Amino acid sequence: MAESKNGRHAHIVGWGKYVPSKVLTNADLAQIVDTSDEWIVTRTGIHERRIAGPKDTSASMGLIAAKEALEHAGVRPHEVDLIIVATATPEYAFPATACLIQDALGAVNAGAFDLSAGCTGFMYALAVGAQAIQSGAHKIVLVIGSETLSRIMDWKDRSTCVLFGDGAGAIVLSAGNSSGGILSTICRSDGSGGDLLIVPGGGSRCPTSHQTVDQGLHFIKMNGREVFRFAARVMDKSAREVAARAGIDIGDVQLIIPHQANLRIIRAAARALDLPEERFFINLQYYGNTSSASIPIAICEAVEQGKLNPGDHCILVGFGAGLTWAATLVKWGAPKPLHEMTRFERIYARLLYLGAGIRSRLMRALLRIESALPLPRSSDRNGKRKK
Repeated sequence: MAESKNGRHAHIVGWGKYVPSKVLTNADLAQIVDTSDEWIVTRTGIHERRIAGPKDTSASMGLIAAKEALEHAGVRPHEVDLIIVATATPEYAFPATACLIQDALGAVNAGAFDLSAGCTGFMYALAVGAQAIQSGAHKIVLVIGSETLSRIMDWKDRSTCVLFGDGAGAIVLSAGNSSGGILSTICRSDGSGGDLLIVPGGGSRCPTSHQTVDQGLHFIKMNGREVFRFAARVMDKSAREVAARAGIDIGDVQLIIPHQANLRIIRAAARALDLPEERFFINLQYYGNTSSASIPIAICEAVEQGKLNPGDHCILVGFGAGLTWAATLVKWGAPKPLHEMTRFERIYARLLYLGAGIRSRLMRALLRIESALPLPRSSDRNGKRKK
């Protein structure tokens, strides 16, 4: 997808993140599984990761990240047209986690749905959100990546449990007439590698049963060697392709924010692109692989650290289960909200969220009352009541 031809451009105007407070270090992991700090760091670059607390869920973490993103953007919940949540660990099979966040925000005018594309989910959701704006269908889209991967982890499997962490990130896309923002996107897949990174149990093929639980089929299963090779192949190719689509030379890209899965994969991509490692934003040493949350969390920290500045060209590139991969080239706008929120506006925003909670409880009560009422009797063609 290239930059909009009808004058509408999708700009990133807000960003927010949430990571749980609990830190699980490599030394902590060495107490529960046969591993060591040296073993993990050498193979992955990860030093620690965040683990969801008892009250943390994909919806609750995504909600906090979304509120921060909306505040940065100076956007109120009722102004949001669409909410997309990318997650491999939804709150429920259904309803969508996005709908739970929509309700908690009080985004009464927004459609909401979840998107599943493994660790590439946020990138797919970003592409869909940008297209929704460029087509003229929507003006403001909230895109969230949120994961509680620790709850589908086999803590006896050192090949996977050392890799993943929990967290959430969100961005706000807004329509604008000025050039820039999302310049190009690509989304790709190869389902022949679907079994290389998979949670086998719980779907229609292997419904939940005592047997699937006993066999550990509800945990992440991964062929690490093959996934590594796949990622190393697609990272540099997709970065080059998305840059070419936007008419930008890869050497003129100021920052690349990759999916934070493995330091060795990022270094391999840097060599293939003939770019210095400093051109890549890396924070996986603190969070591990947070799947669809990794890139939005990294965006937030890149802005906070002054590594993403107005006018910069930035490539976002991800890969994951499916197998899937995607890339986006962004021309970053001013790292300021649409307008600075005053103290009164912040208080008003808190009141809005409080009101959203009250509204949600009232709506639930009304639904229960309606369900208890008798259905109206139907009428025949002459308007007479049927007995």
